[in-house]
This record gives sequence, structure tokens and C-alpha cells, in this order.
Amino acid sequence: MTRIRRGYIARRRRTKIRLFTSSFRGAHSRLTRTIIQQKIRALVSAHRDRDKHKRNFRRLWVTRINAVIRESRVSYSYSRFINNLSKRQLLLNRKILAQLAILNRNCLYMISTDIRK
Repeated sequence: MTRIRRGYIARRRRTKIRLFTSSFRGAHSRLTRTIIQQKIRALVSAHRDRDKHKRNFRRLWVTRINAVIRESRVSYSYSRFINNLSKRQLLLNRKILAQLAILNRNCLYMISTDIRK
């Protein structure tokens, strides 16, 4: 009986998965079952950490704004500052306010004193 060569579809699928995990160590980049498990795990982690990344940056911005506001002469808190911003309907997001806090503190002081009055 003659030898039958198998199809190439499964091999193509496996090589595609191997390219994804080529930088992993040990069996995680060589054995097909382990590769599939590691690929699933990597994609789950990436999906989860995208949201965590956004959360961490928002925490950083809030901390920077709060530090600069509390540093000013009059005791003033972050929550009061944001509350007064929303009352005045000033559309400045926390990212922009944090940039102002780092690069131009005087501008943030002027905004906070204008809002307070």
C-alpha cells in the first residue's frame, strides 16, 4: 500500500500559533498543547491589563493633581476642586489637568483660585 501524505491545514495552524509564542521559554514555545494554553493565557492577560492600564493612569493623574492642589497656600482638596470644576462646567479632563500640574503649576493655581471665587 502506498504512503498517503496528510494535508497541510493542521500544520499551517500550528505554525501560526508557534509564531505567536516564539519568544516564550522552554516547552511554552515548542509543544503544541502547551503553546495553545500559553496563547490563551497571554491573550486573556492582555485583555485584562488594558483596562488595568487605564485605571493606573487615572490614579496617577488624580494623585498629581491632588499633590499640586494641596501644595498651594490655602488648604484645598482634589474632590472640592473637581466639584467646583463641574459646577462651573469647565471641560478639562484629568489628563490635561495633570499635564498642567507638572508643566505649569501657576496656571493650575490660577484656575483653582478663579474657580473658588
